[in-house]
Amino acid sequence: MSFFENTRKPVGLGGKLMVAMMNLGHSPVARWGLQFLNAALDAKVLDCGCGGGANMKRLLKKCPQSIVKGIDYSPVSGGGEEEESPPPPPRGGGAAPPPGGGGGLAFADDWFDAVTAFETVYFWPDLPQCFREVCRVLKPDGTFLICNESSGDTDKDEKWTEIIGGMTIYSGDELKTFLENAGFCNVQIHKNKMGWLCVKGQKREE
Repeated sequence: MSFFENTRKPVGLGGKLMVAMMNLGHSPVARWGLQFLNAALDAKVLDCGCGGGANMKRLLKKCPQSIVKGIDYSPVSGGGEEEESPPPPPRGGGAAPPPGGGGGLAFADDWFDAVTAFETVYFWPDLPQCFREVCRVLKPDGTFLICNESSGDTDKDEKWTEIIGGMTIYSGDELKTFLENAGFCNVQIHKNKMGWLCVKGQKREE
């Protein structure tokens, strides 16, 4: 396995090094994307694909009275869980994989105020089903925020998909369609001159 395969699922010593590199390297795009998240100070937030936990710490700083949960299917992603009050009710128990890790999220319906996904949906299999799972655990009108450094707008994006197996780069319009089909509305697409992409949607109220 090449070193860059660790961006998908970090394993071993190379994976630990990659997690540390991603914590640092993804900081600018994460800080940019978080400006589009409007969450209450006491929001319940789930970070899918939390990696080393850097974005969980940013979420706690943004929402200091919040519960922030992080999940990742990599055994060396030591993001762990950050919380300031009792954990969310489980859905059947056991460890909670990210939506792309196989199976469903082990959390109750309608519990989180916001779900975030930084630099991770590239690797989620069956994206429509993954987005439906995110929708399920969100409260009505809850927010799902996706932030990617690659949006398919530049030639360098295609090079990454050639280097990293299982990586799919989605455009803003593609993600918008998946979100709307999964039960989200008011989808917004944000881009900057660097080609970074942030897509945000709200869970449709029944």
